[in-house]
Amino acid sequence: MARLAILIHGMWGTSDVWRNWRTFLEARGWQTLAPSLRHHEAPPEQPPAALGATSLCDYVADLEAVIRDLPEKPVIIGHSMGGLVALLLCAKGLAKAGVLLTPAPPSGVFPIRLSNLMAFARIQARWAWWRKPHRATLGEAQAYTFNTTDPTEGAATHATFVHESGRALFEIALPWLDSTKAAHVDPRRVTVPLLFVAARQDKLVPPDVVRRTAKRYAHVSEYLEYDKQGHWVLGQPGWERVAEQAEAWLAAKAG
Repeated sequence: MARLAILIHGMWGTSDVWRNWRTFLEARGWQTLAPSLRHHEAPPEQPPAALGATSLCDYVADLEAVIRDLPEKPVIIGHSMGGLVALLLCAKGLAKAGVLLTPAPPSGVFPIRLSNLMAFARIQARWAWWRKPHRATLGEAQAYTFNTTDPTEGAATHATFVHESGRALFEIALPWLDSTKAAHVDPRRVTVPLLFVAARQDKLVPPDVVRRTAKRYAHVSEYLEYDKQGHWVLGQPGWERVAEQAEAWLAAKAG
């Protein structure tokens, strides 16, 4: 069997966001799977009502079922919210190694900074946002997700974005209010190598948040930070360098 990598997208994404990385990894001998998270196949204008109450725990359970059907453990690469989901899967012993690209933090790492507070201000101003589907506007996406991406490319990618779970956003942004502790990861349960990737220009998960998260897993983690990159390390100019270093790290740790 070829070396296998599971790719987990972040908020508003689908499997399509991995098109650059899948081509890159497969050219280097990796087999890739990039499932869309639960309720993320619906068109942007028709979000399923059940999506609003979907938990990080639901995303993890679905992916765990996929992984347990595989003949061997994969490596896991997750971006943004998908980075946190990847960390949760690694804590379950389901991966050989994990690459966490600009990952949302687990509980215990304060996630709120002025830039991401502003990014989600409109969404969180709606009553009951924590149980409703939500989607970034083009202006919000250009300002916060694609701030270092060509505007035309950012607009094209935003057009593929779907709605996201208000529940999942609540679990990440306000974990101290979440009785289910969906975003909690016990560092002692993580025993596989982790590579944390931060971007200096990231306005959604600023590098100090990623750095603080990596320190919680210092017994297994390595940390990389890119000066001129923003949150969209999946397709902005310079994504190839990020992919090259991540793939070289994976080949060394779990190839």
